[in-house]
Amino acid sequence: MKQAKADHFIINQEWVTPEIRAVQAGPEDVAAAQGLLFRTAQWLQSIGSKQWNQLLTGEDRHHIDEAVLRGDVFLFKKEERLAAIVILQQHASEWDRNLWGEEGHDTSVYLHRLAIEREFGGTGLGSAILHWALTGIRFQGKDRIRLDCIADNPGLNRLYSGAGFTLKGQHESGFNIYEKMVR
Repeated sequence: MKQAKADHFIINQEWVTPEIRAVQAGPEDVAAAQGLLFRTAQWLQSIGSKQWNQLLTGEDRHHIDEAVLRGDVFLFKKEERLAAIVILQQHASEWDRNLWGEEGHDTSVYLHRLAIEREFGGTGLGSAILHWALTGIRFQGKDRIRLDCIADNPGLNRLYSGAGFTLKGQHESGFNIYEKMVR
């Protein structure tokens, strides 16, 4: 098993599926990550969702470029083709604090912007990435992963509950918040 180390995490399982491997994004990956998020927002709009619409106007509340530089973005690749990305943020943002209140931030990782290239959609890659986030990477001093999603998106809510995340409540803004403890 190959281990990639950084000051704050260890990737102990590089392969997410037999064909897809996880790598930490570097500054050279910012444009590709932004492109995938933009294409995902376009696709969501094409199916009638307003989720991530702000990306279509150039507003990125999760600042993917800064997240890459912090080391919080992970890419999932088939050979050299980008299949998906996810942000695994080790510090609560203002958004996270608003949703979660003030408890548990020191020991939490926040999962944001899980996006899958359409050619890889429907293959179970989203579930595989969630499993990898829980078992394939370890964050020093962190014992849980938190995430949120629009409450009225049944597919996303099924994905997260099916991956073992516990619904912790619904924020007044219309977002469900989920959490799962990690070993």
